[in-house]
Amino acid sequence: MEDRPVTPMAPELVVEADGDSQVMEPNRSYRIGRDPQSDVVLSDDRVSWHHAVLRPAPGHWMLEDDDSTNGTYADGQRVRLSSVGPGSVIRFGDAADGPLAVLSRPAVVRPAEVRRPSSVSHPAATSTFRRPSSVRPLPSAARTVRIGRAPDSDLVVDELVVSRRHAELRAGPDGYEIVDLGSHNGTYLNGQPVARAPVIPGDIVGIGHSAFCLVGDELQEFVDTGEVSLDVQDLAVRIDKGRRTLLDGISFPVGEKCLLAVVGPSGAGKSTLLNALTGQRPADEGTVLYDGRDLYRDYAELRQRIGLVPQDDILHSQLTVRRALGYAAELRFPEDTVKAERQARVDEVIQELGLVERVRQPIHSLSGGQRKRVSVALELLTKPSLLFLDEPTSGLDPGMDRSVMHMLRGLADDGRTVIVVTHSVLSLDVCDRLLVLAPGGKIAYYGPPDDALAYFGFEQWPEAFEAFENDAERDWSGLYRASPLHRQYISTESRQPQQIPGPARVRVAPPKPQSWGAQLRTLVRRYAAALTADRTFLIIMVALPFVMGAMAHALAGSKLTQETALNGLLILCVGAVLTGAANAVRELVKERVIYQRERAVGLSRSAYLMSKVVVLGTITVVQAVVLTMVGLFGVDLNAPGGKGVFLPPLLEITLAVALLAFTAMMLGLFVSALVRKEEVTMPLLVLLAIVQVVFCGALLKLNGVPGLEQLSWLVPSRWALGAMAGTVDLHRIVPQELTSDPLFRHSPGIWLLNMGMLVVLSAVLGFLVARLLRRHEPEIMRK
Repeated sequence: MEDRPVTPMAPELVVEADGDSQVMEPNRSYRIGRDPQSDVVLSDDRVSWHHAVLRPAPGHWMLEDDDSTNGTYADGQRVRLSSVGPGSVIRFGDAADGPLAVLSRPAVVRPAEVRRPSSVSHPAATSTFRRPSSVRPLPSAARTVRIGRAPDSDLVVDELVVSRRHAELRAGPDGYEIVDLGSHNGTYLNGQPVARAPVIPGDIVGIGHSAFCLVGDELQEFVDTGEVSLDVQDLAVRIDKGRRTLLDGISFPVGEKCLLAVVGPSGAGKSTLLNALTGQRPADEGTVLYDGRDLYRDYAELRQRIGLVPQDDILHSQLTVRRALGYAAELRFPEDTVKAERQARVDEVIQELGLVERVRQPIHSLSGGQRKRVSVALELLTKPSLLFLDEPTSGLDPGMDRSVMHMLRGLADDGRTVIVVTHSVLSLDVCDRLLVLAPGGKIAYYGPPDDALAYFGFEQWPEAFEAFENDAERDWSGLYRASPLHRQYISTESRQPQQIPGPARVRVAPPKPQSWGAQLRTLVRRYAAALTADRTFLIIMVALPFVMGAMAHALAGSKLTQETALNGLLILCVGAVLTGAANAVRELVKERVIYQRERAVGLSRSAYLMSKVVVLGTITVVQAVVLTMVGLFGVDLNAPGGKGVFLPPLLEITLAVALLAFTAMMLGLFVSALVRKEEVTMPLLVLLAIVQVVFCGALLKLNGVPGLEQLSWLVPSRWALGAMAGTVDLHRIVPQELTSDPLFRHSPGIWLLNMGMLVVLSAVLGFLVARLLRRHEPEIMRK
C-alpha cells in the first residue's frame, strides 16, 4: 500500500510499542506489522505481515486496519478506520492481550534537554509517568517554590508522609536547585536522598508519592496513585560464593491492580523471591522495575511505596488495635502531623479492613484472620502502591483462608498491586495471575490460575507438587519457555525495556530519620504501654525483687558478720543479675520481625535500642533499689566507722547493685540479639546466673590464677561484689584468703575501678547489641 500525500497539520505523535519509542512526524504515513521493513515492527505471531497504517489527517491521525487476520483494536474496540491521538491505546491481534501501542504527545523540550524523566525509559508505558497530573509554569525571575503539606505552600502535596514544610525549589542565575527543609521522610533526586542539589531538565524530584520533573519552562507533577506495574527481569540469587542458585532467571510482568499468587514446593525460592522483589535482599543479577524505575537503584525513595506483611505478626500483641496502629502512625508520619490527622488515617484503614468492632480489643485476643487484617492495616497507613504478603493464610482454617484472600482481592481492586506468597491453593481462583516456582528457583508456570492445572496435566495441586519432587530431572522452566503461554503472558505483557538508561545503579541506603528524638519518645511510650499491658511480666517484675530481697535479708541476719556477710552480698549479686537479665533476655528476639519491618521503613537502629535501654533500665534500677532495701533493711552493715568509701554504706551498696542489675540487663539484651529462637533464652538465663556466681569471687579464688582471673574480668558480678566488699571492708569482717582479693579493698581507687568497669561492660555490651541488630536488617540498610 503506497503512502498518500497529506496535509502536514496533524500533531507530532509518540508511539511506544514492543519496547521501543519513536516520534511520528505529520508528513507521511507509518506502516505497522511483522514485516521487518515496517515503520513499527511487531514480532508477535498474531500480528499480520502488513497489519495497519497510521496516517496523518488535518488536525489528527487516522488508524486504518490493513485487512489483518486478527484485527486492530483502538481503546478496546475493533476498528477498520478510526481517529486516534494522544492517550489512545491500540492492540494488534487480540483486544485483551495483543501487542500494545500507546500514543502520546511529545514533550516540549529545549535542544539540550531530554524528552523523558531520567531513570524512566518509557513513561507512556507506566501508569505514573504516562501523563502529568498537573503542570506549573516556572518563574522566570529568581524566586522560591515551596513544596509541602501546608495549605499555604506553593505546591501542596496533600499526604501525611510529606512534612508541612518539606522542600523548596529555588531558581537562581545558574538554574534550579532542590533544598530539603529537614523533612521527616526525605527529598529525593532521581531516587537518591539529597539535602541540597542542582536540578536539570529530566531529573525526578521525589516527595512522598509525587514526582516533579523539569520539562522546558514547566514543572510537571506525576502522582503515584497506586496503579503501578512491576516488571521483573532475569532475577538470579546465588549463595555460597555462587555455587548454589536460589533463583535462576526469573522474569515476569505484574500489571496494575493485579493480584498475583506465588506458589511452589518447599525450597523453590518463594521467600527468596519475596526478599528480592521488596529490596530486603536484592538479587545478585537482574532488575526489578517499579513502574519503569529501577527499584534497587531508587530503593531509598521507593521503599515508602512498598508494604510488606511477613508471615509472623508485626504488631505488639499486648496492645489494642487502635493503640498499635496509632503508635505505628506516629513512627511513619512526620512529627508535624497532629494527632487528629494521624487518627483520621488510622480510622480510614480500620474502616477499610473491617476492624471497627475490634478497635478496643488486645491484638492477642483476635482470631488469626483478624490479626492478619491488623497487620495489613498497619502497612496501609502510608498508602503503599505495592503490597507483599508472606503466607498470610498460614495456620488458618479454609473459611478464614478464603476471607483473607477475598480481602486481598478487594485491596487490588481498590488500586494496588498485591503479591502474595502462599502454600495454600484453596483460593487461587480470586487471583489475576499465578506464578508457580519449580525447585531450583525457576518459573514452571505464569498465567491465569484457572489454566495452571490443565497446563501441568493434573486435576489436583498435590499431584502437581508431587511431580516436582518425583520428576526432578524434568526441565520445567524450559518447557514453559517453549509454550505459547510464555509468549502470551510474559513476552507480550512485559512492556518495559530490558535496560534503563540513566545513572549507574548504586544501591544507597535510605537516609537516617530526621527526628531521632521523636522516634525515641514514641518507642519509649509504645514499649512501656506494651510491658504494662503484659500481666505476667508485671507480676514477675514486682515479685522478683521482693523475693530475692527477702532471701538476702534472711542470709544477712541483723548484722553482717563472719558467718553472714559473704552470703548476704552474694545473694544480692545473684538477685541483681537475675532481675536485670530476666527483664531483657527475651525482648529483642521476640520483636525481631517487628524490628526488621520497621527498620526497612526508616526506624533508627539506635533509637530502637535506646528505647529498650531507657524503659528496661528504669525498671531494672527500681527493682535493684527495692531488692537492696528489702535485703538490707534494718541490717547493721558493719562498715569501718559506719562509713563507706565515699557515701553512706547502704547507698554505696545500692548503687553497686543497681549498676550490676543494669549491666546484667545489657547482657540480657546481648543474648536476646544473639539467639535465633525465643525458646533458648531461658536455659541461657540459668547459665548466665551460674557463671555470675562462679566467677564473682565469693566461691573461688580468682586473684593470681592465670586464665580464671582474666576470664572473670568479663563477668559483671565480679566487679559489683568487689565494690560492695570494698564498702564494708569484707576482709576485715571475714578474714580469710578468699576475701584478701585486691578488688575487695576498702579504697577509693579500687571502688571507682569496680564501678567504672561495670560502666565499661555496659557500654561494650550496648555496642555489641547494636552490631548484632544490624545482622537482622534488610541487606540494603546495612551500612
